[in-house]
Amino acid sequence: MEASIRSKLERVAERAEELEAMLCDPEVAGDKQRSMSATREHAELRPVAEAFAAYVAAERALAEADELRADPDMRELAEADAAAAKATIEQLGAALQLLLLPRDPSDGRDVVLEIRAGTGGDEASLFAAELWRMYGRFAERRGWTVEPLSARESAVGGLREVIGLVRGREVYAHLKFERGVHRVQRVPATESQGRVHTSTATVAIMPEAEEVDIAIDPKDLRIETMRSGGAGGQHVNTTDSAVRITHVPSGLAVHSQQEKSQHKNREIAMTLLRSRLLDAKVQQAAAERAAHRKEQVGTGERSEKVRTYNFPQDRITDHRITLTRHNISGFMDGDVDDLIAALRADEQARKLASARDDGAAGR
Repeated sequence: MEASIRSKLERVAERAEELEAMLCDPEVAGDKQRSMSATREHAELRPVAEAFAAYVAAERALAEADELRADPDMRELAEADAAAAKATIEQLGAALQLLLLPRDPSDGRDVVLEIRAGTGGDEASLFAAELWRMYGRFAERRGWTVEPLSARESAVGGLREVIGLVRGREVYAHLKFERGVHRVQRVPATESQGRVHTSTATVAIMPEAEEVDIAIDPKDLRIETMRSGGAGGQHVNTTDSAVRITHVPSGLAVHSQQEKSQHKNREIAMTLLRSRLLDAKVQQAAAERAAHRKEQVGTGERSEKVRTYNFPQDRITDHRITLTRHNISGFMDGDVDDLIAALRADEQARKLASARDDGAAGR
């Protein structure tokens, strides 16, 4: 292991120990902001510190095995121990390289998930509803929770638009690859001649923003209240519970009418606004990094087609990594782990290549 990498790992291990001690300090525990910050940082550093401790232990085991080789009676056992230690060192060395890669600061955040029907009319709205269910099932498998914030249904029971808040561990780290245009190819139920139609839905994945992340001057907001639209309900169309908030400097506007309470709708709208402003900031930074490196890695904008769901051929194709898999019914039921794992591995490979390029440039 290179001396610079080892030095960095030693600093990480020391910091992890400091944070662990801090979390046991009653003064820190009583300070919510300090406690949350320390807990978040410790959760990020602990896997690195634990892997490095195991790496150091394997180095010690190898050194001890090398010493035992001098004893003829112990040589065979020592060689077996040395081989095992070398394999562990190689495996952990590769893992530590990945763990040291720059982490997306939003990876540990919860997510605002937004799905909109695209081209294809009613069929697109049905596909949007299926994607909403797919992500719900995926969240359920991972022990996450999904809170619907707003929804607009179509006449055929699909969804024109749906927005929800996904909470859990490492939500953004997994779902951030889902942003973009999702295309479906199949025979709609309304198609009498059996022709395959193509429809689309757009998926937006935005890290949930807290008040400390995005400073919003109340003077920059235009807040309007109105009667909620839609059918049914004692309060619908009878009270001014719907809220629309426009952030004047950016032109971003958000709307919420899901709840009966104007106060609750205002809270939801502010959550959406903060998250959209943070997402715009994150995407701008990513675009600037890509431009700086002169890489064609994509911007993640909704105009990009990221995946095709071909029902007649029982095939799902992700166009970013040219990966195809089958069992589309299982996939639509939330069994998407393998594809997301492949996308995460691709991201790690690109980060490793970039780190090596930076290292070569610095030498």
